[in-house]
Amino acid sequence: MALPLSSLPIEILREVRSRKWLVFFVFALVSFAVLATGFIWPYQYRSEVTIFVDDQNIIVPLMEGSAVTTKISEQSSAAKQTLSSRDVLTQIAKDTDVYGDDARNIDDEELESRIMTLRGNMDVRPAGGRYFSISYRSEKPIEAFRVAQKMGQLFIAESSERKRSESRSAYDFIDKQVKSYERQLADVEQRLENFLSENKEGTEGEASSRMNNLKSQLELAEMEKSELESRVRSLQDQLSTIDPTLRQGRTSDAFQQRISDMESQLDDLRLRYHDSYPDIVILKEQIEELRKQRQRAVEEGDSGNQVVSGEDVVNPIYQDIRASLSKTEADLQTSISRINSLNRLIDEQEQRMERIQANKTQYAEITRDMDVNTQIYNDLLKRREKARVSMHLDVEGQGLNFEIYESAQFPTSPADMQFSTFAFAGLFLGVLAPFGAIAGLLQIDPRVRAREQLENAIGLPVLAEVPRVRTPYEKRRERWVTVLISVCAVTAVVAYIGIAGAALMGVL
Repeated sequence: MALPLSSLPIEILREVRSRKWLVFFVFALVSFAVLATGFIWPYQYRSEVTIFVDDQNIIVPLMEGSAVTTKISEQSSAAKQTLSSRDVLTQIAKDTDVYGDDARNIDDEELESRIMTLRGNMDVRPAGGRYFSISYRSEKPIEAFRVAQKMGQLFIAESSERKRSESRSAYDFIDKQVKSYERQLADVEQRLENFLSENKEGTEGEASSRMNNLKSQLELAEMEKSELESRVRSLQDQLSTIDPTLRQGRTSDAFQQRISDMESQLDDLRLRYHDSYPDIVILKEQIEELRKQRQRAVEEGDSGNQVVSGEDVVNPIYQDIRASLSKTEADLQTSISRINSLNRLIDEQEQRMERIQANKTQYAEITRDMDVNTQIYNDLLKRREKARVSMHLDVEGQGLNFEIYESAQFPTSPADMQFSTFAFAGLFLGVLAPFGAIAGLLQIDPRVRAREQLENAIGLPVLAEVPRVRTPYEKRRERWVTVLISVCAVTAVVAYIGIAGAALMGVL
């Protein structure tokens, strides 16, 4: 049956008064037990090194665009990974300055144990801005100090070496790529040179221009052929209507008749050709000659109608037309030969264009490979120079640098709970322990100690309560016991404070 909370303080005091010696012994036992724990507690001493990340020095803006400085996005994470590596921890575990002269002669089992201890007690955390700290905990302050100091030194050395190694590796890799693309570019250039020496067909533009020129000439030749064929047919028609010979007398009228016929023929030719046309020129000369002959005939005879003589003569018109026909047929044959030659040249040009189209894909592939390789090669050349400058920056210690902003300090006090904490906690827990124990026991005690317990249990009101009655003897005895216990308690407290103070002042 649970005791009501309102009655709990009174019952606690009643139990304390009735069990004074037990309360005193619990107080003394708990207090001195906590104080003794403070003497044997394994205190941890911590020493730390503060690292400054110098990534804003003057070399960065000066070399911007010409070099790439090594950067680390998470300095604390990088530092923890570096210091957690087995190589670094092995160097610390075998360092004679930290663990003495026998540190290099430890066996593998002890080495593994020491490495695990170093890894577990190490802590790396950001310290704000471009700072982070490396700390180490140990039960020995000198060990914490030396290990923290060594970790800071090794981290800076390892970071610098890693930067130089990364820069060197980057430069070597880019340099290999540059040499590889140099060979590829030389091979492509040789392929292009061989291709151009084996295929001299020219470009597609040249072939197309040549083809258009030949087709234009062919069109002109075909037009000229059509004109010549029309002229041949016309001359043949004229020749079929004219007699090859003439029977005529030598009279002025006969001459006049021939002159009139030729002038008609001349007028007909002038309708189709210019005066510079050969047939027109010949007709003009013939008309002039006939006029001269007519004039002589008139001068020799009495009358213009007198017949001088009669004979069969070659018709000059027929002869002229026949000569023009022969010349035109010769020109026609020349035009036909020219057309055949142009057709043959066009066929050859078409074959040439087919070969150019067949080589176009291969030429495009070679030139594309050359363009791509040239572009990548030029880009790699720039990157190699940047990598070279970056490598020299890291070798010279420029760019991103780690500096020890605050070196490790020798720890003079534990980093966690100190002896003073145990000393103050001992008195507090000594006083609290008996009261807490009594409160707990009262809550589980089945006996009825208050009227509310009985009323809640049976549901009926309690009419009367008989108080405890003590005799005068019991009261005197209780006072003597109280005084004695008080003296013992004061003595215990004084002894406790004396021991704790002596320990705090370094006497114990």
